[in-house]
Amino acid sequence: QVQLVESGGGLVQPGGSLRLSCAGSGYAFSRYGMSWHRQGPGKGREMVAAITTDGRTTNYADSVKGRFTISRDNAKNTVYLQMNGLKPEVAAVYYCNLRFTTSEYWGQGTQVTVSS
Repeated sequence: QVQLVESGGGLVQPGGSLRLSCAGSGYAFSRYGMSWHRQGPGKGREMVAAITTDGRTTNYADSVKGRFTISRDNAKNTVYLQMNGLKPEVAAVYYCNLRFTTSEYWGQGTQVTVSS
């Protein structure tokens, strides 16, 4: 069955960096675009970044442009989210997402906390 497993979250100081990973299994990873989303306390889930199958095209929420970078390694069935210059307001649970035509899947999420 389809599984998405995120990792790499944690506590980081303001201005620091984290790299999140999402390992996909149970489907043809390289044939599907992937995306990262986040949900902060008391907020709805929002899309952060998306990437096409070959990694050549990416899309970002305006709030993270220039600081976050999404990438993928199809040989490792993994999509990444490099986050730099972290601010307290980006603290959230980060989820990776896979969308098929008639269904979608989410990982369990990884917590990102930004605090001094």
